[in-house]
Amino acid sequence: MIMNETYLLSDGTSLPKIGFGTYNEAFEDNKDAILKAIECGYRFFDTASLYETERPLGAAIKESGIARSNVIIETKLWTDEMGADNARTALSKSLDRLGTDYLDIYMMHWPRQTGAEDENWKELDIETYQAMEEMVDKGLVRRLGLSNFLPHHLKNILDNCRIKPVVDQMELHPGYSQEAAVAFCKANDVLPMAWSPLGRGRENATIGNSILVRLAAKYGKSVQQINLRFLLQKGILPIPKASSMEHMKANLEVFDFELTSDDMSMLTCMPQTAWLGEHPDFVIPDRKSNPDNL
Repeated sequence: MIMNETYLLSDGTSLPKIGFGTYNEAFEDNKDAILKAIECGYRFFDTASLYETERPLGAAIKESGIARSNVIIETKLWTDEMGADNARTALSKSLDRLGTDYLDIYMMHWPRQTGAEDENWKELDIETYQAMEEMVDKGLVRRLGLSNFLPHHLKNILDNCRIKPVVDQMELHPGYSQEAAVAFCKANDVLPMAWSPLGRGRENATIGNSILVRLAAKYGKSVQQINLRFLLQKGILPIPKASSMEHMKANLEVFDFELTSDDMSMLTCMPQTAWLGEHPDFVIPDRKSNPDNL
């Protein structure tokens, strides 16, 4: 089953309404999982230099035999790859690891390097983004995006860009729906994209949340499917991860039901639950660096 449901982007192109996330905490080669995802019908893949999954993603696409033009690859540069020269080098390395000569979407992964009060992040973001615009001019990148950019970060880019970002990827799920950030994206015609759409968090409390469990029983769906349906009805593109074909297929089986307005409101107003605990202005995630990946 190919994912045929799509979102229209501000540049007139489209993206599948559900993507496949390749991040794995163990930093293991997950080529086999990606091959399964391709077999299940996924055609939009999310990766990043931070994840160290660019090589297995590129290898899986090549092994699958699917045409490059039929796959959408999105990757990101990390905080230590910001700045014009660093960004150009980062792109070259990502293209090499992925085994492709262009990216469908290239993102800045995080808006700040340190979170220090006196950090000159606005200027660095603009410098980095302008270098990314040059990559589009050269045909190395098709579209630009951002990740973990809150309204004040995004506004800085929108006020200074030639090429508008088409997406902004954030942690989004019931219990952490970031309503203000999503509303700002939509008001500026930037598609919100959800990482950790099933709710990760340190205790993964979303999975056992009583509201979600009740709704799963009501609709005859899994908690994970309720999470994904919630995001889709909000006009958000989720990129769930899965290791088994059963879960990969189930994550695509969310277009045959609709949550009522009352249930959507209940999920929107859930207490904060399953938040990973990282904030773009204050908490900069550590990079688990593998020298072989760089």
